[in-house]
Amino acid sequence: MKNFPKTSYCKDQLSRIISLTLILVLIGSLNCYSQNKDATISLFNGTSLEGWEVVNPANGKYWSVVDSVIVGGDGIINIPTNTYLRTTESYEDFEFRALFRLTGDPSTGLINSGIQYRSIIEGDLIIGYQADIGNGYWGDIYDEHRRGKLVGGDLSTLKHLLNEDGWNSYIIRCKGNKHELYINGVKTTEYFETDPNIPSSGVIGLQVHSGGNAKVEFKHITISKLLN
Repeated sequence: MKNFPKTSYCKDQLSRIISLTLILVLIGSLNCYSQNKDATISLFNGTSLEGWEVVNPANGKYWSVVDSVIVGGDGIINIPTNTYLRTTESYEDFEFRALFRLTGDPSTGLINSGIQYRSIIEGDLIIGYQADIGNGYWGDIYDEHRRGKLVGGDLSTLKHLLNEDGWNSYIIRCKGNKHELYINGVKTTEYFETDPNIPSSGVIGLQVHSGGNAKVEFKHITISKLLN
C-alpha cells in the first residue's frame, strides 16, 4: 500500500472539515430563516377577486380578473380618480411578493400605481404606506393620505434591470418598525418608522393612480407572516 505524506493527509482532512462546517452553517442559516417565516399563502386564487374589496364601491368597474391576472384600468380610458383594491385581511409583520406590469400612454397623464400595506380604511379612503410604481417613483415609500413621500428609491442598480413596460417583481418586507422594498431582487428602500402612533398592522392594497390611461396587472401574489 502506498503511503501518502502526512502533511498531504492533514490538509485533505482539514479541507473536509472546513467544507462540512460550511455546509452545516448554511443548513443552520436556512433552517433559522424558515423558522422565522410562517407558511406562504396566496392572496389571489387566479379566477376571482375573492378575499379582496374595492375601497370605494363606485370604482369597482376599474378592477377585473383576466387570464389569471388582477387588472386595474384598461389602458384606454383615463382614470378619473385614484382607485384601490384591498384585502379583507390585515397583516403586521410579513413578506409580500407579486409580479406586476404597468402600461399606459404618458401623454394622457400620469401613469402610476402602487401597493398599499399596513393601511387602514376610513370611509372611501385607504390610509397608509405605499410601495410606489411608475416612472419617477420606482421603489419610493409614500404615505398615502397621511404624510406624503417618506423616502425615495435607490435606482442606481435597478435602472439596469427594470422593465418599465413589462413584468417586474416586488417584495415588501416589514418586521417591527423596519420596512424594506425590493424590485427585481434589488433593494431600493429601507425605512424605519419612528412615530409610535402610526399603525403597524393593516390591509394590503393595489392602486391605479388617476390622470392617464394607466393599466396595472398583478399576479402570483403571496404573503408570508414573519414570526418573532
